[in-house]
Amino acid sequence: MSVSSGALAAGRLLAVASASAGHEGGARTWKILSFVVAFPGVAVCMANAYMKSEHESHESEFVPFAHLRIRTKKFPWGDGNHSLFHNPHTNPLPDGFESSHH
Repeated sequence: MSVSSGALAAGRLLAVASASAGHEGGARTWKILSFVVAFPGVAVCMANAYMKSEHESHESEFVPFAHLRIRTKKFPWGDGNHSLFHNPHTNPLPDGFESSHH
């Protein structure tokens, strides 16, 4: 992994500035880094998550894996097949989803 000379120079500049100024310039350096690096980084991550959520479909076909949704005994509430916090849109039963529009 190679580091560009510009990034290396910027890192050295920040290191020298914080070392030579003692404790006086530390708050200013972190304030500048927050505005230049942290806030734009958070904004880019939020934009990426938003764009991914717009393009991806969360619907998937039901695959009845043998090791998932094993019911050795019935749940003590309801019909015994639904968990306590069952959501018919996101939680499949052992034989598949309840609604056909999933």
